[in-house]
Amino acid sequence: MKQFFQKPINVFFAVMLVLALPLFTLPLNLFKGELVRTQTVVMKTVDVTEKVPLSLSYFIGFGYNEEDMEGIKDFYLLPEGWILAIIFIVGIPALVAYRVYLKNS
Repeated sequence: MKQFFQKPINVFFAVMLVLALPLFTLPLNLFKGELVRTQTVVMKTVDVTEKVPLSLSYFIGFGYNEEDMEGIKDFYLLPEGWILAIIFIVGIPALVAYRVYLKNS
């Protein structure tokens, strides 16, 4: 097992899995996003957009109740949310793998 974690690519994928698993399965609202809500105002249907922190688990269907999604038309990540998600899922594992590479060199 020790030899497995001496290869930087193995460390990269192991750390990526360890970080991505809770981000995609638990409702951790860390990422900036927008929520498009449909509201009826004076007999008109209007789309209202509001900035809210979102979880990556919402995009695969975990972490919210169907009642909470009533009236919500769409939700998506803002560029800041995408950058933070990429840093968590790719950047941190890359830094740990690079550290292993430097240790082995």
